Amino acid sequence: MTRTTERSTARLLTLLAESVDAEDWPALRALLADHAVVRYEHTGEQMDATAYVALNRDYPGRWRFEAREVVDGGSRAVLRARVSDGTETHAVVVLASSEAGLLVDLVEVWAEVGAPPESGRRPDLG
Repeated sequence: MTRTTERSTARLLTLLAESVDAEDWPALRALLADHAVVRYEHTGEQMDATAYVALNRDYPGRWRFEAREVVDGGSRAVLRARVSDGTETHAVVVLASSEAGLLVDLVEVWAEVGAPPESGRRPDLG
């Protein structure tokens, strides 16, 4: 069985979530092609595979990365996750592309999880 059939983009995203949650940085790096590009949509930051692993490894605190849903679109996939250090919680969406069984393009979108806006700040959803 080839690496491509063993590891679809959806499977790679599941492994990414597991690697980050376990703080297994060599495993995370092994999922990324050498030419991979990672973008944070919400900040405009862009980095290569090595910088992405370093950012996750060196980020302060112990963060849990919980995959909630993975949508398989063949060579493209989407992961919805919840990331928390017990104090802060974020909702994360990761859009990914893969080639030859490795992730080549990741776009992450992060949002803080919080209470809905106060009444009167937006139309009633009722």
